[in-house]
Amino acid sequence: MFPVVPERALLELARTEGGPDTLALLVRDQDTRRLLLLRAVLDAAEAAERSVCTSAQKARLREDWALLSEADRLAAADEWFANPARARLFHPLTGPWARFCLRGLDAAPGPAHGERARRLRRDLAHFSAIAAVVAAGAGIPFRTRLTARAGVLALPSLGALHTARSGDVPVDVTCTEGRLVLRQADAPDVTVHLESGVGAWSGALAWTPAHALPGLTRTAPPLPLDDLDPYRELPDGPSHGNLRTPLALDDAERKRWLQAWSGTALALRSGGAQRLAEAGTLLRCLVPLETPPDVGTGRGSCSATRREAFGALLSSTPPDAVTLAATLVHELQHAKLAALSDLVTLHRAGPAARYFAPWRTDPRPYDGLLQGTYSHLAMAAFYQRRALVGGLPDRDWAWAQHARYRAQVGAALPALVGSPDLTVRGRRFVDEMAATHERMAEHPAPRGHVARAQAYVASARALWAQRHASALPPSNG
Repeated sequence: MFPVVPERALLELARTEGGPDTLALLVRDQDTRRLLLLRAVLDAAEAAERSVCTSAQKARLREDWALLSEADRLAAADEWFANPARARLFHPLTGPWARFCLRGLDAAPGPAHGERARRLRRDLAHFSAIAAVVAAGAGIPFRTRLTARAGVLALPSLGALHTARSGDVPVDVTCTEGRLVLRQADAPDVTVHLESGVGAWSGALAWTPAHALPGLTRTAPPLPLDDLDPYRELPDGPSHGNLRTPLALDDAERKRWLQAWSGTALALRSGGAQRLAEAGTLLRCLVPLETPPDVGTGRGSCSATRREAFGALLSSTPPDAVTLAATLVHELQHAKLAALSDLVTLHRAGPAARYFAPWRTDPRPYDGLLQGTYSHLAMAAFYQRRALVGGLPDRDWAWAQHARYRAQVGAALPALVGSPDLTVRGRRFVDEMAATHERMAEHPAPRGHVARAQAYVASARALWAQRHASALPPSNG
């Protein structure tokens, strides 16, 4: 069922690149996995004991799936963004929702109560909101009852209704001719008018519309700037550090996003045409995050991707277009490598955290080292290409960034290349990464930047060894 990755595509990706066919292969595979994940939710619900998922909940899921299927037939199209059913199902944040549902449905049989039962009830009810949005986008008239969560009814890609009462509130929804009427007890009706693509407008103060940024290119669809979806929050855990607070944008923050975004395509192109192409192909939504206090000022920002949310990039408000472009380059490499790893086994290393990475103070597992080295290799290439463009006001800064990233990659590569846990295809992959790193020497950074970068890596290694080496088995010296 899943495609074979051609050798040409493997080597393209190892160079942190990827032509149209290679990127399309990754996207199609991730979309196929999303459909299988949704099917798994429905199957798990059908198989669950009634104490976990009631007969009424199962019946409602079947109704919602039938509505989605009808919308899909009416709006068949090849491009995911031109088909409202597929666009909604392939929206990155549908992935975390499905994972939450599967965890809840996997509970042991028995009386459902407390926070776990309430969470599953809310998660399953959200599928009805997804189905309603899809049907509305496909022009299907319907009447349905949805449930607001904690006083907010989120209609993905359209907006959110703030109900008159708090808690979980029923809302009756009627859809006719591109218009939704939202009705709740003890409050005026709210009429919402659908817009083309992302968003819907209403004159009611209780309605907050979804927002989107202009397409990255002239032919690209608008890009959702999603600060409303209830599944945009990062899960707790050390892998995400302090990146756990999604940001609800005010007008000032939204303007700052738009200002940075307006120059991002040009900044991406200056770092290589493939950077703009991969962003246009892989990026499906941006999720704003609060800026942690330790990020600092100037060009500082924080960002993340989520493996279960392919196509989403989470980021604090970018200070400028170059920073946002660099964030896209960095995070989309994680998305590419994660998608490739779903198709190709690159290594069989265990989860033990014992490797030195110059960009981290803690030991890394082999897979984490591979992910970090891959994204840093792309950053070195991005800044080298920018530094080679004549007339850029920040050319010297770009050289400094290139030198730092290249030195960091050079320090990490020996452990990757020398691992006995690489598969045959994995060895081809990391060998090509190493060759890409070597080819960068054809256009070296100024010697001062190189010396400072090497000194930085040497200091990071010495400090890391002082803290960790005595407690860890030999890895990458």
